[in-house]
Amino acid sequence: MEPWAQVRETHSGVVLLLGDRAYKFKKPVDLGFLDFTTLEARRRACEREVELNRRLAPDVYQGVAELVGPDGRVIDHVVAMRRMPPERRLSALVRAGRSVDDCLRRVARALAVLHANSERGPHIDREGDLPALRRRWCDNLDQVRGLYGPAMDAAVAAEIERLTLRFLDGRAPLFARRLAEGRIVDGHGDLLAEDVFCLDDGPRILDCLEFDDRLRYVDGLDDAAFLAMDLERLGEPRLAELFLRAYADFAGDPAPPSLYHHYVAYRAFVRAKVACLRHAQGNAASAPEARGYADLALRHLRAGAVRLVLVGGPPGSGKSTLAAGLADRLGLTLLASDRVRKELAGIDPAASAAAPYGEGIYTPEWTARTYAELLRRAERLLGLGESVVLDASFTDPGHRAAAAEVAERAHADLVAFRCAVPAEVAAARVAARTGGISDADPAIAATLAARAAPWPEAVEIDTADTPVRALDRALAALPDRGATPRFHLSLIEPD
Repeated sequence: MEPWAQVRETHSGVVLLLGDRAYKFKKPVDLGFLDFTTLEARRRACEREVELNRRLAPDVYQGVAELVGPDGRVIDHVVAMRRMPPERRLSALVRAGRSVDDCLRRVARALAVLHANSERGPHIDREGDLPALRRRWCDNLDQVRGLYGPAMDAAVAAEIERLTLRFLDGRAPLFARRLAEGRIVDGHGDLLAEDVFCLDDGPRILDCLEFDDRLRYVDGLDDAAFLAMDLERLGEPRLAELFLRAYADFAGDPAPPSLYHHYVAYRAFVRAKVACLRHAQGNAASAPEARGYADLALRHLRAGAVRLVLVGGPPGSGKSTLAAGLADRLGLTLLASDRVRKELAGIDPAASAAAPYGEGIYTPEWTARTYAELLRRAERLLGLGESVVLDASFTDPGHRAAAAEVAERAHADLVAFRCAVPAEVAAARVAARTGGISDADPAIAATLAARAAPWPEAVEIDTADTPVRALDRALAALPDRGATPRFHLSLIEPD
């Protein structure tokens, strides 16, 4: 049980805990990003804190009280609050291994409701759009450049910067969509597990960021990612995923997984920067904390890297099975040339359009049109933050070069797999097919295999074994595989 009376201090305030009440004083300090040196400034800050925090905890923030001197003059202002039970802090419950699933769903709902009712407008949008996000990232990266050493590895920081800017440079359509959908909100701004209390009648969410409105004007998913990052820091990635999924459901937010990873990385890197600054001020214990946050940021940036995955090979090579397996396992959007070709021709994908090699909808002109449409759809999805797997033969180097150009324009990583099996295995597979959308027969399959140009830059995947083993081989060949958290929010359907 906590003592009846306690005093706690932060860099900008003092909290006096007395019985079932808490009183928060603002220190008369000027820290650059906040200035509480005058009585009037402290009064405004207290009033603003109560106003903003009543959005999520109206029965906790009771008002602003005056501290009166012996002569009757007001000498200071203080935020009067109900004292919350420390054993019900979300962070304490997580550390104790208690079940918090229901509490997190309630927190997600409360945050989504806050965002739905949030003020919106151009002054809020411009703090959460792509240029603002890029500026915040660059400011944080610049602030750690002189702090490389025990707290921040220079190589890690450089990789964080490279992956961050690569993601931002290619995602203008995604951020434009977020802006158009009204996803930039006046949120909480500082959502940590330490400030969430799981009570029997619902959660209380305290201590939103009140000293600078602009720092609360963020994408709603960015706001939610703060708590997800903190839960992962506490060793609970499952809870982080549960919370983000619940938030996405309550907010009706079809964000791509890459954006979730990016925002978690941003929140982790900000905490890494703060720990670096504390280390520079002489706090040696902050070095491992900073490294931990930086590693967390890097893992999520790698997980959120947008990829264009090519899975090629002649009919019967197992490319469609492998492409589908990759899409399912990694949450990629799957685009198949056989389906796109028939859609362009106005044919039901399940219907047969069989024709001799190079005839019907399989002429060179139809094939060129099919690949152009396949890559157009892929480029659109990449710009929206979706990683894409393309299921097509890719026997023509020209089609591969066009795909590489799309990946370069979209600042996406290009990964290429070439499926290979003995000719007799491919022929047997094609002959045994029933249904499906491919129209290739054994003769066409053999012709395509014979005409396929070498593809040395692709990773060859032997698919003669079971589909599971072929998939495992492809997954093992992916860059950074195993160092990246897995999370899927939803997929955006192609046009």
